This record gives sequence, C-alpha cells and structure tokens, in this order.
Amino acid sequence: MKKWSESRAPAGRYAYVNGRYLRHGEACVHVEDRGLQLGEAIYEVCNLRHGRLIDEEPHLDRMERSLREIAVAMPLSRAALKSVMRELIARNRIKDGLLYIQVSRGAAKRDHVPPANMGRPTLIITLRPQDLAGLEKRMAQGVAVSTQPDIRWGRRDIKTTNLLPNVMAKVAAKKKGAFEAWLVEGGKITEGSSTNAWIVTADGEIVTRDLSSAILAGVTRKLILEAAAEAQMKVSERAFTLEEAKSAREAFISSATGACVPVVTIDDAPVGDGRPGPLTRRLGTLYARKTGLEG
Repeated sequence: MKKWSESRAPAGRYAYVNGRYLRHGEACVHVEDRGLQLGEAIYEVCNLRHGRLIDEEPHLDRMERSLREIAVAMPLSRAALKSVMRELIARNRIKDGLLYIQVSRGAAKRDHVPPANMGRPTLIITLRPQDLAGLEKRMAQGVAVSTQPDIRWGRRDIKTTNLLPNVMAKVAAKKKGAFEAWLVEGGKITEGSSTNAWIVTADGEIVTRDLSSAILAGVTRKLILEAAAEAQMKVSERAFTLEEAKSAREAFISSATGACVPVVTIDDAPVGDGRPGPLTRRLGTLYARKTGLEG
C-alpha cells in the first residue's frame, strides 16, 4: 500500500513545520501537540496574488492578538516569520494562492492545564493555489446562502482552529445547495461560517455586524469599510435581523479568499432582483483599487 505522501500529496508542494521545509505529504506534528489534542491553536490565512501577499500586516496583527488572547508566544519574530513565508512561496512556485499559518501551544503530556515549562509553540505554514476561475464565477453570478443556528463558543473574535460548528453549518448549507452558511443567533445574523456578512438596505445603507466577541474582526471587512468611508458611502456597523437581510436590496460576503462576493439568494429566496447589485460591484472595485488587486 502506498503512503499518503506517495499517493495523494500534491506534486511539488512544500510545507513549513517548526523550522523545516518539508514535502507537503511528509509534514507532521507530535502526537501530543495541544492543537491536535485540545484545539489549543489559532490560524491566519493570507491571499497571495501576483506573487504578493495581500493585507499581510493586518493579518499578522490579528495573529498576534489571537495568540495574546490564549497566552501563547509568537513562535518567531515578525521579521523571521515573514522571511519563512516568502521562502515557502518561492519553494512552491505559486503566484496566486492562499497561505495558511497555524500556531499551537506546542507538544506536552496531555492535561487540560499546560505545564509551566512549555517549549516553543508549534508553527505550521502551508500554501495552496487559489481557484481564481471559481472566484471570478462567484463574483459574476453571485452565491446562495443558507441560514443555520449559531452554536459556536463565545469568543469568536479569536481566530481559533476550533471550527467544528463552522464546518457543520457549512456542510448543512451545501446539502441545501448553498455556497455559504449565515449563522443566526437571537434572530440576528452574526456572520458566515467562514466569511463576514453584509447587506445593502432599501435606502442604500451598507450594513455589517459591529465588532464584539460575537464575530471575527475580518481583515478584508476592515479594508472594505475603509474603502467605503473614503468613497463617502453610507455605512452602518450594527446587528441586522434575518428578516432585514431577506428584504435587503443587495447582500454580499467578504473574506481573505474573496472580497464582496454577491449573495443572490438567502434560504432560496432572492435578494433584491436575484442578481449581483451595483453597490456590491462598486465596493469590490474600491477594495481592489485600495489593495492593489485592480488589474
């Protein structure tokens, strides 16, 4: 029988694990890594376009914040981490892709309370090509979302690897023919399973949930808000109801993997006229211009 690395590993891909660049299928962590056994880990994802990492500094800022919140030290200095990221990009020879950084507290004998003498945190970095054709199709045609109950823990502002509720919601949405799940708590939309949620009201107000422990502070969300403010567009950061979303003129989702992706149906009901709207397209253009993605 072939090993996983021989039969399924993407050809030519490399990963970085704790100081070593390894073939993707041969990269591994200790069996008692606390991220693996206890979910004590955070992650970040950066969009790589034309060989350049988009919004790199804000992503690293958020990574450092997540680590502070769970009392885990940075595994490397920021300068050293950026050097590793660029070396991994060069070794993989990928120009357009998604770079994932994952940090756990490290490996130790299993116990809920980590030992006082924990060693260096575990650092994993991987890179994979991005399906730009699929993204362009979603941008042009829009996507469907299905609402699901928000059953996640109370610290969603930490970008943790504990994504089981998110996975369950997205799988349920996919079974209903939707691309994304919008999570509902107390009758209001919190965010998507892997995106931030936005609507455009009948009078043209752009609305997204205000920041708190209820949602993740999306880096792309922040840049879209800045772009909208610079264009003097009407924006509100507040909670909105499912009913408000279903009666909205437009809706869209945002993440590092795709900014301003139009939402054209919610629970099979059309949003507006059921097509990507002009404000969503304009915001996408403004974001692309702001981040250097345009053209």
